[in-house]
Amino acid sequence: MPKRALAEKRPWLLASLAAGISYFFVMKSPEIPGLWLLAWKGAGGALLAAYALARHKGQDSRMIAGVMTLGALGDVTLELNLFVGAGFFLLGHLLAIALYLRHRREVLTASQRLAALALLLATPLVAWLLPADRTQALPVGLYALALGGMACAAWSSSFPRYRVGIGAVMFVASDLLIFARMGSLASSPLPDLLIWPLYYFGQFLICTGVVGELRRKSA
Repeated sequence: MPKRALAEKRPWLLASLAAGISYFFVMKSPEIPGLWLLAWKGAGGALLAAYALARHKGQDSRMIAGVMTLGALGDVTLELNLFVGAGFFLLGHLLAIALYLRHRREVLTASQRLAALALLLATPLVAWLLPADRTQALPVGLYALALGGMACAAWSSSFPRYRVGIGAVMFVASDLLIFARMGSLASSPLPDLLIWPLYYFGQFLICTGVVGELRRKSA
């Protein structure tokens, strides 16, 4: 879609893309005050929530907007308090699971079932193994159980798998890189390069995939 048409028809989505992409290039900038950076970081997800509410009306669109809002709150508070930020993300995963279970796919192939089960079980297991400080392993693993449940439910839902399912997997990969930075990748540049793009575009795919399918079903 031409940029002008996107700006006219989906201004919230264009604004979210602008905020989410530009944040990657300023997130380490010492010249920008911390409060501005916090607002900048949360803007991408908050604008996705506004997009969801503007593009579709109903309980499901309010639920995905809630997921995006909780993610935005997690983005901001994670910089201030790790446990509060993780709590917002945890609530977002639980709300997303509830939404995906409302839209369960009627038939799953054997490979689809296997992939969903792998996301559910492997995500918390890998997350539990990653922190070098083993006192952090249990809370990380418990959080990742909800993360894996979210990805499993997304993959098993009737929403487009190559948008919502892949977006959920990208979210998982982003969080696993965060946990790897607590261990084997502590001195690697990869987490700083990949965490934000995987997370933001994962959320972008989830939100647009859910909203697009809801609009298609209600057309």
